Amino acid sequence: MQLSNQLLFFFSALGAFNGILLGIYFIVYARPKKIANYFLGVLLLSLSIRIGKSIFYYFNPELAKIYLQIGLSACFLIGPSLFFYVKSMLNNGATKIYWGYHFTPILLLIILMGILYPYETYPRPWQTYIFKIIYLQWLLYIIATGYILRHTFYSFLKNTRKSIDIWIISIYIGNILIWVAYNTTSYTSYIAGALSFSFIIYLFLLLTFFYRKKQSVITRSPSIKYADKKINNKEASILLEKLACLMTEEQLYKDANLKLPEVAKKLHIIPHKLSQLINDNAEKSFSSYINEYRIKEATHLLEHQPKLTIEAIGYECGFNSKSTFYATFKKITGMTPASFRKNLAP
Repeated sequence: MQLSNQLLFFFSALGAFNGILLGIYFIVYARPKKIANYFLGVLLLSLSIRIGKSIFYYFNPELAKIYLQIGLSACFLIGPSLFFYVKSMLNNGATKIYWGYHFTPILLLIILMGILYPYETYPRPWQTYIFKIIYLQWLLYIIATGYILRHTFYSFLKNTRKSIDIWIISIYIGNILIWVAYNTTSYTSYIAGALSFSFIIYLFLLLTFFYRKKQSVITRSPSIKYADKKINNKEASILLEKLACLMTEEQLYKDANLKLPEVAKKLHIIPHKLSQLINDNAEKSFSSYINEYRIKEATHLLEHQPKLTIEAIGYECGFNSKSTFYATFKKITGMTPASFRKNLAP
């Protein structure tokens, strides 16, 4: 193999190898254990298997057909893994997302096709129809993911982005680039997808480093300083009043990606102290505290803005999805937004 081909193989294979390691890390070792990590792990493993197939086939066109089938079949899992990873991240893993309804039929389809129409016996259907179906399915999930990311993109463009927004958007755009690379091979090169993936993997690693670093800065030593100190009632009363004013005047709860450290910064206290204040003195979690303001605003809009759809009201009040809004509204008020609006009718 010539030196140029050796380098090409090295750089393209490096991304696939690291992708597999990252996928295993997020599925097995990543902490805390949350469903988003599993989706990200499956996404990376699926992409890596697909990329690995491309690399070996490019350098060895006589590669056994079973490997081609495995590589193409892995593509079926890329789209849904991306969609549910983004959805679970936006919902902070709190909502029920019926991923089983998507993954189960896809896995059954992969198994059935492998048994009934193996690539080795039926190469033509795979090269003509199945190949197109795979990439169409992937594209549809990309479009669906873009739809649930629309508010995140809006925040990004309005310069109110958070580090988590950049993280999610980067993964989404990287997925688009790989899809485009594979669907333009007639104009570029078959190995372009693998090289694109290697580039994106290292960009992903860089983002991971900065994201983790930022998270550690937020959660480190100040909490230890106040671990044994309880906020006295007088100070707690003043802080709670300031917090209520902040929520009412600046309407921070309307930010769907609002985080406790951001509120603490506005109150000029450390995150741990704000967490302690809400938990000990308000006797609720941060998310419950914020959601109460969101639902209060929602009831006001439901009453005074009859032309607004329920979904629009949910987004206006700071919820990332219709399902989260419905679940939270019912938990706090005991009824659905639709029932609440219906009861308002004269």
